[in-house]
Amino acid sequence: MAAARCRPDIVTNAIPFRVQPMLATLVSEPFDRSGWTYEEKYDGIRILAYKEGRHVQLLSRNAIDRSSSFSGIAAAIAALECSTLLLDGEVVLFDKRRVSRFQLLQRGGAEAMYAVFDCLYRQGKDLRREPLAARRATLEKSVAPGKFLMLSSRLDADGLAAYRLARRKGFEGLVAKDLSSPYVEGRSKFWLKVKVHQEDEFVIGGFTQPSGSRKYFGALLLGAHEGKKLQYAGKVGTGFNTETLAALHKKFVPLIRSRSPFAQPIREKDVTFLAPRLVAQVSYQEWTADGLLRQPVFLGLRDDKAPAEVELPKVTA
Repeated sequence: MAAARCRPDIVTNAIPFRVQPMLATLVSEPFDRSGWTYEEKYDGIRILAYKEGRHVQLLSRNAIDRSSSFSGIAAAIAALECSTLLLDGEVVLFDKRRVSRFQLLQRGGAEAMYAVFDCLYRQGKDLRREPLAARRATLEKSVAPGKFLMLSSRLDADGLAAYRLARRKGFEGLVAKDLSSPYVEGRSKFWLKVKVHQEDEFVIGGFTQPSGSRKYFGALLLGAHEGKKLQYAGKVGTGFNTETLAALHKKFVPLIRSRSPFAQPIREKDVTFLAPRLVAQVSYQEWTADGLLRQPVFLGLRDDKAPAEVELPKVTA
């Protein structure tokens, strides 16, 4: 779809505010509701893109500027006709099956795309109080898909059919959105997410010693916050290659401490504790009865989320 022409009569190219992204609330089961839309849930890095004239800034959830990391995306946004735009979306890399994979972004070496799903500001107009249906229409008029830019994929008008499609294609999940909703900063029940694969962020609080031919460390000790306490969630010992083990260990050395950061005693042997400053993305099968991760796999480090933000997953019925 060709982008609509933008009016040139803009007094200033500055966007007069900065926002925190709107976040979806996790629910336990798929559903279908009138007036809702169902989009693919991407496994990437959430980015707010500010276009002010020719200047583009790509900000992560914790306000890290990723413009130089994703220069192709920044240049594609800079080339859009509108003088001012504020876009919300996810930077992603796809595998051969066209499924987004966070670990591919960690490896680098390929061109990432920006899957855009919202438009909060356009040509001097604040759209945050407009319903999502209107914001999506504005988005589709403002962004022409290309090598670096794409519109988020809508799966099916029926929520249950959308979930079945996400499951069949191997997506991480889907995000259901109320088409009448405004853009609300922070966690909201206007947007609900349903997972197909279990994947979350966890704080790294220590590591075990390696055994056999393995070097640097054996497994990572993981936790998540419940209130202000870091609750132990288990350990992950798979998902690493030799290069990853070495790179992680280098980051661990300055964080080594004598005291455990976890709220409960850790009964693992040969543990080295760390200051809880690094966040890992981990996939897993399920939670055990005693509150530990089953079959976890390390996917990569995240620098777009502060450790204090990492909470134990809470599912809304």
